[in-house]
Amino acid sequence: MATPTDGAAHAPTASEYIKHHLGHLSNHHQDSPVDFSILHYDTIFWSIAMGVLGCLIMWMAARKATSGVPGRFQAAVEMLVEMVEDQSKSIVHGDRSFIAPLALTVFVWVALMNSLDFLPVDMFALAFSALGVEHIFPYHRVVPTADLNGTIGISLGVLLLMFYYSIKVKGLGGWIHELFAAPFGIAMAPFNLLLNIIEYAAKMVSLGMRLFGNMFAGELLFLLIALLGSTATVFGFVGHVIAGSIWAIFHILIVFLQAFIFMMLTLVYLGQAHEGH
Repeated sequence: MATPTDGAAHAPTASEYIKHHLGHLSNHHQDSPVDFSILHYDTIFWSIAMGVLGCLIMWMAARKATSGVPGRFQAAVEMLVEMVEDQSKSIVHGDRSFIAPLALTVFVWVALMNSLDFLPVDMFALAFSALGVEHIFPYHRVVPTADLNGTIGISLGVLLLMFYYSIKVKGLGGWIHELFAAPFGIAMAPFNLLLNIIEYAAKMVSLGMRLFGNMFAGELLFLLIALLGSTATVFGFVGHVIAGSIWAIFHILIVFLQAFIFMMLTLVYLGQAHEGH
């Protein structure tokens, strides 16, 4: 029979609890929250799932749209579409037939991925344990935007679109000439090229790092609040409820604000691709 001492010896410490919840379901043992050499299956799964869900939501909105008095769902979607359209119109001076829907997709997709942070931190661990498959899923992180691999992947897609629109608008020769001639003239070609490469890299990295940093910090705070609730005291329980409620309410603002910022920066970068130095 196991004694209380034995049970306590196997209970995870606070650092072990946090480290476990920050691990990814991957093809390699995870010692760091950031590792670009491996695949994070949970990030890939939830990114695709939220993308499909976002497309389904927008499809339902388009399918149920009426010319009469809109319902709450249609009115909310129409407000969102108008907001994105107004922002894209003021930032991108050119053909927006693809860019405006892209910005709307980015906002909905990132907002849905961020919203996964509201799920209870131990929900999937308890579910896998109840199903007896915890050995198959020893790690599982739900929030794709709290994984730097995921956010850098999205920002890399934005970078490729920047290249595409730069070449489409200016032509391949014009874009290459701009790389070597802007901003200090063709006489400073090597320096100009280095500066432009750094600029492109900085845009991509900062775009992904900003979203990752905010969502990772939010996830970490939820874990710390969960640890507060695990203490067998009235203060711990009350503090867990109060702190958890306050942070969840405040996190709603962060979730949608970060999605809006990511969308706006995507529009700004694509707008810059339409213009010369």
